[in-house]
Amino acid sequence: MVTTQLAVEETHTRTGGWAVLGPGGIARRFLAGLATSAGELVAVGSTEVSRARSFAEEAEQQGAADVTAGGYAEALADPRVDAVYVSSVHTAHPALAIAALSAGKAVLCEKPLAVNHGTAMAMVDAARQAGVPLVEAYMYRFHPQTRAMLDLVREGAIGRVLHIDASFAFRVGERSGRLFDPAVAGGGILDVGGYTVTMAAAVVDAADGQHASEPVELTAGGTLGPTGVDEWTVARATFRSGITATLTTGVMATAANAVTILGERGRIHVAEPWVPTGDAEIELVTTEGARTIVIDAADAYGLEADATMAALRDGRADAAEMTSAETLATARTLDRWRAAIGLRYPFEAEEADIPPVRGTGGGSAGEMRYGEIPGVGKRVSRLVMGVDNQPDLAHASAVFDVYAEQGGNVFDTAYIYGDGELEGRLGRWIANRGVREDVVVITKGGHTPHCDPESVSRQLLESLERQGTDYADIYMLHRDNPDVPVGEFVDVLDEHARAGRIRVFGGSNWSPERIDEANAYAAANGRQGFGVVSDHFGLAEAYDVPWEGCVHVTDAASKRWLEERQIPLLPWSSQARGFFAGRAHPDDLSDSELVRCYYSDDNFERLRRAEHLGAERGVPTTAIALAYVLAQPFPTFPLFGPRTIEETRSSMRGLTVDLTPEEVEWLNLRS
Repeated sequence: MVTTQLAVEETHTRTGGWAVLGPGGIARRFLAGLATSAGELVAVGSTEVSRARSFAEEAEQQGAADVTAGGYAEALADPRVDAVYVSSVHTAHPALAIAALSAGKAVLCEKPLAVNHGTAMAMVDAARQAGVPLVEAYMYRFHPQTRAMLDLVREGAIGRVLHIDASFAFRVGERSGRLFDPAVAGGGILDVGGYTVTMAAAVVDAADGQHASEPVELTAGGTLGPTGVDEWTVARATFRSGITATLTTGVMATAANAVTILGERGRIHVAEPWVPTGDAEIELVTTEGARTIVIDAADAYGLEADATMAALRDGRADAAEMTSAETLATARTLDRWRAAIGLRYPFEAEEADIPPVRGTGGGSAGEMRYGEIPGVGKRVSRLVMGVDNQPDLAHASAVFDVYAEQGGNVFDTAYIYGDGELEGRLGRWIANRGVREDVVVITKGGHTPHCDPESVSRQLLESLERQGTDYADIYMLHRDNPDVPVGEFVDVLDEHARAGRIRVFGGSNWSPERIDEANAYAAANGRQGFGVVSDHFGLAEAYDVPWEGCVHVTDAASKRWLEERQIPLLPWSSQARGFFAGRAHPDDLSDSELVRCYYSDDNFERLRRAEHLGAERGVPTTAIALAYVLAQPFPTFPLFGPRTIEETRSSMRGLTVDLTPEEVEWLNLRS
């Protein structure tokens, strides 16, 4: 057995003032670590001022000087505070972190950053908007032992990585306190299970040369205790490259609390990966023999404090040891783990009143533009939020709040989306925010094979019930059924419009010819006509459509029809399903749908021109593609379906771009 000693390099960055919000047990451990860092404690905040004072006294006994104690607001108002350590219960993290970010303080927040991915997204977004770092405090990620272990993986010390076994579990004697309280997100997964998730992802990143890896498959089994939280659970994950992982956590059973990485030529074992004490050791066993690598003692809490201060000093959004991308990937994985064992906290339920993560949810209209659709009776934002990519209410609330803050007020949903769950999710958000008369809801029904007048009536009434409303601002038939005389569709929609259940109606994936036929029938019979159309339209010409029964209007004849009729177009897939988002390349044929619908020399030339114009304007190529749609000589209200807040903001940058008629023609290869 060979032993190698690795020394720890001193990397103090700058002196900075810290505030602790939530002076509990973990905060005392942080305080001890802070003494090894370049920072100093200057303020303590708590809901109980007496606790803050007691903690401040302890700090002063340990050498800190002039530590103020009071409420959270008092701590954040202290001009000596550069950074804040948030160490409250999980559910209090968002409010405290965002208050600190709003005060211009860097934030080191105990894990998990948030209970779910939706809330974590909103927190990361708040940090980016504030321009100060937000770091999730998985302190082991900052320890040199972790760095040395990952270096071994990168260097191929054990060959190709095959499997990771990570465990962090302990037994608590009594089922009491925060760990067993669902109201504060108790249980093992969020308390210590995240350590195993972040470790597995970091190893996969090192092995595959990726960043923020997530499992492509995840299954789990476990035990929910009598209080409703997870007490013991094991997850099995598979990553894109084939690496597998077993992740074990719990609060009512002990485990080895170790990490083992298996490779084709050996293994790496770390007996104390999470809270290394004294000199840390890594056991490396390969076909060439075994050795122990010893790393000098270091305090992970002090190191994470210094890393946060360094990020603040350097103007970075996060710390390299635990980036925001990794935090968000972890949150998604933890959501999946909890879902796999059926754990959802009461405050996350689909019927819950989930408040905005950032205060009231109101804000400036940003760069939003507006138009009118005759008959709606409300202003209509030019960019329409698609309600089809929100996996839960917390996620939907976070994305919808940012869209609304930026002035967006139009939401597009359908009877079939998520088997009805997404309509209910939108309705709950609208009710929670009290904004029904401020928003425009597009509802769609009549999808194949239930595309007939009787089905339309049934689905409309059910959609309204799901949404908790008595009318649809805009109702569209999701598909056409040429076997049904167009007048029968017009008659039933007109009847609902007269009853006040619909304000404006139209057709989604209806051809120009059938729209004309419907409106000719309406004019001849005293009925309300089709007032909108929603077909595929964008900068890329479509040569096929992704789903059966879809209609595109990207050809020259359809564009002329739209300009002549001036009927408002609500185009879907105006970004050509990722064609302008970096997914398309002539040599990459992996996405058969993208190839079938959009691959051509002309479209790649459109892409090249959009990239060129985007580079000139300093905006993403997708923003140019959106600006093209907005600049048409007929009214357009493009739909977009962002999966994250980041995608929401990126897409909305197209609203800041004004294209000249000459640029529009140039993008479309007409000059």
